[in-house]
Amino acid sequence: MKQTLDELLVGFDVPARIGMAEAEIQTPCLVIDLDVLERNLRSLAAFVEARGIRFRAHGKMHKSVDIARLQLEIGGACGICCQKVSEAEVFIRGGITDVLITNQVRDPLKILRLAELPKLGARVIVCVDDLANVAELSKASVAAGTALECLVEIDCGAKRCGVTGVDEAVQIARAIEQAEGLCFSGVQAYHGGAQHIRSYAARQREMEAVIKKTKSVVLALESEGLSCDIVGGGGTGSFPFEAESGVYNELQCGSYAFMDADYGEVRDASGERLDHGSFQNALFLLTSIMSQAQPAQAICDAGLKVQSVDSGLPQIFGRDDLEFIKCNDEHGIIRDPCSRLKINDKLRLIPGHCDPTCNLHDWYVGVRGGLVETLWPVSARGKVF
Repeated sequence: MKQTLDELLVGFDVPARIGMAEAEIQTPCLVIDLDVLERNLRSLAAFVEARGIRFRAHGKMHKSVDIARLQLEIGGACGICCQKVSEAEVFIRGGITDVLITNQVRDPLKILRLAELPKLGARVIVCVDDLANVAELSKASVAAGTALECLVEIDCGAKRCGVTGVDEAVQIARAIEQAEGLCFSGVQAYHGGAQHIRSYAARQREMEAVIKKTKSVVLALESEGLSCDIVGGGGTGSFPFEAESGVYNELQCGSYAFMDADYGEVRDASGERLDHGSFQNALFLLTSIMSQAQPAQAICDAGLKVQSVDSGLPQIFGRDDLEFIKCNDEHGIIRDPCSRLKINDKLRLIPGHCDPTCNLHDWYVGVRGGLVETLWPVSARGKVF
């Protein structure tokens, strides 16, 4: 039988209880500053509204139905992006009714599950970059008695997925439009690598090439009578370029809601850090000091098992006198030259990379005014199929 939040044990099932002081939260765990999160969401909502374009929040970042609902309610989102079929199903079962899988689905069982998702009451869109995939998706949707929408994905420079040529994009789009059970809905043109280019000018040059390529594909499709309801892309590092392009009509930012240490190194047009502009750090890995056996050093309980360091080590929020210098399985090593830390002191760490860090946890602890206001499950954690 499913337990209520009140029945879950703090320190075993959950890291905190609603009403608890932040100082009492069990660590290591993910803490969200709810005031900052809401400001971040409203900031992007105002941006897209002023430009008359849509925003589809990328749920792969937080994997949380509760945060997705907030993005729809106050964040201006028209729907959610996902990366995997099982991830999409979690959001749809949680009441999100417009979901785009910004990825290819090729495994036969996954295609069958994908084709069943519209029966749950959702608009379901998927990316395609191979003509053979069109026939696979069509067969499954016909068998399920459903309809799937498809976007042709363009390789924007990441050299992962996506077609490289205009003619190939038109050929696949035409095949989608003609296939039973499928509907051609537009183009997916997202450049992941461009998001983290530190220099604004260098990022702008990279995105100018992406926009030019995307425009050529859209114009070629339109000349064939294939209109694009969605021309999607744009992440936290590049979205102003797509928004002002006159080509894109749907942004797909994810990390803007939380921010992380890596995005903090990216600069905006004025040379400011991104996390000092419209979006601030809302997500923290709360950790406690557990040992001071070595001089000028403290050991915390946040190691590799609770954070991803693929984009670098975490930063210690609000403390210029401390430095997180090494990460082991269960321990984080902090340089504390003035020996200011004490046993059980708590620190907020800014994760190096929010997406994979969130996927390591079961719960978000929402804090406002120093008190726990809410607990949200990481709903799609482990949904990697």
